[in-house]
Amino acid sequence: MSAKNVNGPGGKKPASAATNLIAGGTAGMIEALVCHPLDTIKVRMQLSRRARAPGMKRRGFLTTGKEIIRKETPLALYKGLGAVMTGIVPKMAIRFTSYEWYKQLLADKETGAVSGRSTFFAGLAAGVTEAVAVVTPMEVIKIRLQAQYHSMADPLDIPKYRNAAQALYTVLREEGFGAIYRGVALTALRQGTNQAVNFTAYSELKSLLQQWQPAYHNTELPSYQTMLIGLVSGAMGPLSNAPIDTIKTRLQRTPAREGETALSRVRAIARDMFRQEGFHAFYKGITPRIMRVAPGQAVTFTVYEFIKGKLEHSNMAIDGGSFEE
Repeated sequence: MSAKNVNGPGGKKPASAATNLIAGGTAGMIEALVCHPLDTIKVRMQLSRRARAPGMKRRGFLTTGKEIIRKETPLALYKGLGAVMTGIVPKMAIRFTSYEWYKQLLADKETGAVSGRSTFFAGLAAGVTEAVAVVTPMEVIKIRLQAQYHSMADPLDIPKYRNAAQALYTVLREEGFGAIYRGVALTALRQGTNQAVNFTAYSELKSLLQQWQPAYHNTELPSYQTMLIGLVSGAMGPLSNAPIDTIKTRLQRTPAREGETALSRVRAIARDMFRQEGFHAFYKGITPRIMRVAPGQAVTFTVYEFIKGKLEHSNMAIDGGSFEE
């Protein structure tokens, strides 16, 4: 399929929501298993306060990773994975299904052509949709689990949050339903800008490669090319919104204080970070975040395109539709 047209070759219908669910969910699970340790390192770096202590040298991502393994065992790198795996299937289903729906909504009604601007706004809307529906609650629980400093090798070292389900129950019981939506505006802003940049870059790069290679004009690119452009497009989002992600992580880590609004907390966190740790604090964890997101998008797009293609060309293919239910 052309990267800039919602219609397939010969007027073929677009992939159905069920196809997007299966392909996106599979891609998301594989991506999480491969890249989650880097996300744990990123969160620990963002929550680190070492820069506040005089004479204390900041830890890089390799040192942070080694410290986690040394003190808490390698399994600690997968803290919060349960929360991610629980949300990854609906997250990816919502991302790809809503993106395709928004893209069709913004496409030219006669030709099916999709402009770069339409791709950008379709990605932005898809990112906001997934943030509100799935990502914010999932990340609140994930960050609570990842932020705990305890050894998984010591049975007597019992943390407050033991797994995703228990952490969700504890947060809801102690802090109320609103706690799992703490930072929703920042999460929506991060996810929206991420997917706007991600899908736009991916579509533009895919279109260029299809133009340069006439044999792939109306077909999917080879997997290695899909992986390469996914890697490049995936790296662009974190660079555009790193400060948002760092403030969001600190906001979601701790319970809200009585009488304090979300906006006032965001301002206080940003002010304290700048005063106590300097401007660089807003970019803490940027290296592992890029190392997490870029290959993650490479895996996601490659697996998604592969599974979707197999479903569409197999006897078990699920018919697409116009998303007008």
